[in-house]
Amino acid sequence: MPVRYFTEEIKFNLRNKRKINRWINETIENEKHLSGDINIIFTSDINILQINKKHLSHNYYTDIITFDYCEGKYIQGDIFISIDTVKNNSIRFNVLYEEEIHRVIIHGILHLIGYNDKTENEKAEMRQKENFYLDRLKKLF
Repeated sequence: MPVRYFTEEIKFNLRNKRKINRWINETIENEKHLSGDINIIFTSDINILQINKKHLSHNYYTDIITFDYCEGKYIQGDIFISIDTVKNNSIRFNVLYEEEIHRVIIHGILHLIGYNDKTENEKAEMRQKENFYLDRLKKLF
């Protein structure tokens, strides 16, 4: 199934969509799941704050909000990514902007697969998985 990309309230163009789609699908397959409909929506801090307040009752900015519509092994969902926060985080963590976008994308995919990041152990596992799949993406480029 396709991964589709959208923007809300911003202008943004993700580069290398075909390779990123292949990477996402390979990640899902490697985790023993099947690809369903996945929408990745790039947006602004203001919009992500509104989504956070409306749907999660959180009053703060975040880089990503993932809505899980998975059915069984089929990975489906909407992933909202704040380009503003991703830019700020790339500066804060001293990483390339594009690399931070990729990290956030795979973070959302891992959430849809079933990984969480509430506890310190879960955060460590999530970071390990992110790094593993980011390394695989580098091999595609």
